[in-house]
Amino acid sequence: MNTYKLTLLALLAALAVVGRSVFAFLPNVQPVTSLIIICGLVLGPLAAVILAVLTTFLSNMLLGMGVWTIWQVTSWVLIGLVSGWIGKYPGRLPIYVYAVICGYFYGFIISLTTYSIAGKFWSYYLAGLPFDTYHAIGNAVFIFVLYPIISHFFKKYATNRFQLQNTNH
Repeated sequence: MNTYKLTLLALLAALAVVGRSVFAFLPNVQPVTSLIIICGLVLGPLAAVILAVLTTFLSNMLLGMGVWTIWQVTSWVLIGLVSGWIGKYPGRLPIYVYAVICGYFYGFIISLTTYSIAGKFWSYYLAGLPFDTYHAIGNAVFIFVLYPIISHFFKKYATNRFQLQNTNH
């Protein structure tokens, strides 16, 4: 991983942390999942995993660290890995549908926190479905707004990388 790609990941992590803090007043609406999806689709699974871990720990330093942090990392890392895998194949699932599915998947994984502590899962999960819906809709909106902008810059990264490789030979 080169310095330019690490710089892009640091900028994305900063954007995700600020976005999560700015949207903290809206329950479960934040750009983190969408940024991880975009990162995985364009830069690959390793970049998405790094972004997921960085974002989770940095934003939880501001918003509060707890046992849920483990489950947040788990869910966002899995989303990043799958996004990176999907990004390698043509004919992938439409990005908006995938973003909505990821909102519900994230809520399911986070609900496991309660099960691991209190032994209750279904009541907590069902009560959280409206919040998972906010997350899912928020993901689709953030993908709609952010994907064209970020993918444009990532295409510049791919072009710059290709040009650098050609000048070195």
